[in-house]
Amino acid sequence: MPAHNAHRSCNRWLAFRLGHLGDVALSTGVLVRLGRDFGWTFAFATKRPWAGIFTGNPYVEQVIPLDTPVLRTPAFVSWCGRIAATYKDWGLLDLHGSLRSRILSALWRGPVLRSPKMALDRRLFLHTRSEASAKRLRLTSVPQRYFMAVSPDAPPADALLPHIWLSDEERASARQRLDALLGPGSRPVALHPFATHSLKTWPEAHWRSFAALLDQEGIPWLALGRGKALFPDEARDLSNTTSLRESCALLSCCRALVSGDSGPMHLASAVGTPVFALFGPTTREWGFYPAGPHDRVLEKTLPCRPCSLHGLAFCRRDGECLSGISPEIALKALQ
Repeated sequence: MPAHNAHRSCNRWLAFRLGHLGDVALSTGVLVRLGRDFGWTFAFATKRPWAGIFTGNPYVEQVIPLDTPVLRTPAFVSWCGRIAATYKDWGLLDLHGSLRSRILSALWRGPVLRSPKMALDRRLFLHTRSEASAKRLRLTSVPQRYFMAVSPDAPPADALLPHIWLSDEERASARQRLDALLGPGSRPVALHPFATHSLKTWPEAHWRSFAALLDQEGIPWLALGRGKALFPDEARDLSNTTSLRESCALLSCCRALVSGDSGPMHLASAVGTPVFALFGPTTREWGFYPAGPHDRVLEKTLPCRPCSLHGLAFCRRDGECLSGISPEIALKALQ
């Protein structure tokens, strides 16, 4: 699987991807594959909160964290100039295709490779339900599209699974915390009842009913993530108490993660934990379905799906795509 011939001589690349947590996490498996196949190493420029994703990654030499003030246009143009001068002998791997990444590309002195965003097909499918666009979109996942910056022949989706390296100390600390919380050797089901956009997660009442059903079945659980705690009187609700790396370590000790279309869904995949994902306003065509061997997606077929690219649309059905999946159905599917 040859890399683009014009760039064989470049083995060090600055990868650029801001985006949300999931977008950045999905890049990790691509970096691993490019590192193994071509001997490439990387610097990775991303928003500061996501920098910890790359700790311990043997293919990432350094992380360049960006803070919000730097992302404002005048400051960002200056930053691009400095980065382009500092990494003048490196290639640029643009995994974003945004205005910011194109500014950086315009100032870059070495080779530039950019992943296809498939923006036209996404919008055609969203607004016209074009079957031709749907078929093209279903051919590749987001990690495969990242890889296509380098070669049109992307590996299968399950060969580009995200990967986060955890230290022995991080794993041991998570195990100790779970043992104290749930008992020695417990392997709970993790619940992530949050999403960047509220339409992308189950109703709160469904989450509470689901947790009660797990209790009835004797299945241990814990809640993780950032947002309004749904079980504030429960010691098992660890919402807002764990860092990104601590969350990853805890997920690595769990038997599964139940989540909507969210960033932590990809963190679970990255530490080898099976994902049980509830998809509503977003669909397979957008490329974010988990691809692990034991991952599963539960969804309700409705003619209005997908209603937006990111789950932002107003819903005339009152979120039926997710509210219509009962906790009982979800538990049965999980079991």
